[in-house]
Amino acid sequence: MVARINTVAFQGVDVQNVDVQVQIANGMPAFAIVGLPDKAVAESKERVRAALHALGISLPPKRLTVNLAPADISKEGSHYDLPIALGVLAAMGIIPKEELEDCVVLGELSLDAGTRAVTGVLPAAMHAFANDNRLICPKSCGAEASWAGDLEILAPQDLLQLINHIKGTQVLSQPVPELGAQQAFFGPDLQDVKGQALAKRALEISAAGGHNMLMVGPPGSGKSMLASCLPGILPPMMPSEALETSMVHSLCGSLPDGGLMATRPFRDPHHSASMPAIVGGGHKAKPGEISLAHNGVLFLDELPEFNRTTLESLRQPLESGKALIARANHHVSYPARFQLIAAMNPCRCGYMGDADNACARAPKCGRDYQMKISGPLLDRIDIHVDVPAVSIADLSGSNSKSDQNIESSAIIAARVSRAREIQAERNKQLSGLSEFASLNAYVVGSALENIAPLDDAAKTVLNTAAERMKLSARSYYRILRVARTIADLDGAPQGLKKDYVLEALGYRNLNYLTH
Repeated sequence: MVARINTVAFQGVDVQNVDVQVQIANGMPAFAIVGLPDKAVAESKERVRAALHALGISLPPKRLTVNLAPADISKEGSHYDLPIALGVLAAMGIIPKEELEDCVVLGELSLDAGTRAVTGVLPAAMHAFANDNRLICPKSCGAEASWAGDLEILAPQDLLQLINHIKGTQVLSQPVPELGAQQAFFGPDLQDVKGQALAKRALEISAAGGHNMLMVGPPGSGKSMLASCLPGILPPMMPSEALETSMVHSLCGSLPDGGLMATRPFRDPHHSASMPAIVGGGHKAKPGEISLAHNGVLFLDELPEFNRTTLESLRQPLESGKALIARANHHVSYPARFQLIAAMNPCRCGYMGDADNACARAPKCGRDYQMKISGPLLDRIDIHVDVPAVSIADLSGSNSKSDQNIESSAIIAARVSRAREIQAERNKQLSGLSEFASLNAYVVGSALENIAPLDDAAKTVLNTAAERMKLSARSYYRILRVARTIADLDGAPQGLKKDYVLEALGYRNLNYLTH
């Protein structure tokens, strides 16, 4: 007799059905698992054997074969324990196998028959909901799975509870959705940043339109602090965004307390991070930092210190919003629609342009340092802003003019939220936009020309600047997007005026670069 249990395999955020086939036949006693299992799956037989022994159930002295079909796809992870155990119980006749025909099962077993949390429960629950199936998962994953929709979920604490439920001697309650405990932002407030009015303005525009931004300045000028203030002025994620982001984090097992993510992710990897750590990959093709920052912010501090190959690998995801990881037998795709915020010193010593502190090798040291960042990558960054050293008057609070312009993150966040509402309402009415084009930074083609018409004065200024600055086509359209965001912050729904274009052009000034 062959018992069949449904489970899943993960290829990126995509979910594929796996048929767990269990056969008990005459022959020498053996327990074999076939179907390209990895080490964790191959060890499932020992965990299953011990879990059944803890319930007082011994495997029959026969040949037991578990086939994971389709057999040409690698099976990875410990979530195959529970479906294999249920398949064995069904093959032995302990539980009726027809009770599990419409169930998707995943979960790890401990040696005492308890269930342990596994990764990827949310994508599996979404898959089960789309196919009108039920889901069986560990109790600690039940709250996460319940976000998939109106789905019947069985979340037992141990294998005995599940067996009793299937036999009708116990009833498992439906798990309740829980929201992750990360609702409030506890980072620095923009009013704590001394001076840097231009950088604060650029950060507000970046937040409002989802634009990439690069800050250049000497050590201690506040670049990292400005970047850490960005999550405090970003609006919370929409439900669809929260679900997308949570699915990626579910695959990594980093969801907060099994709940759904509510705040936008802010990822700040160290500059020693490898390319697989940033883009994704490794032995099991796991998502990288750019995917974990999906619908959020990726902050790269000390940008030139990152490996050159790693930085160049960001060029395609910045355009496509996806991270494609190629393998010999398959391709894995993860979403990676992130906002890049980068910071760097103008040179290795950090004080190029400062006659008192610059090293003797300036400006050559600055040129060599900045050459680590390629022109194509810089071209994909919408806003370039100079962050000079903070004056003593600003630090001591004796600059009364500066104090008058200080605004809290809450005030700026309200303006950002209004600007994003304007964009969402306008952009959803236009045809030709891709599904992610809810922000100005992602609008392309004729749709951009429709939302950013220029008056005569603005067109003259932009065309003249494009000629003199030798702007690429990408830079030209990125200036249009930034100008559109500035107009949205100003509450101007119609065409772009000269002032908006001039300010946007100011953020493409690369005079601090020496190459």
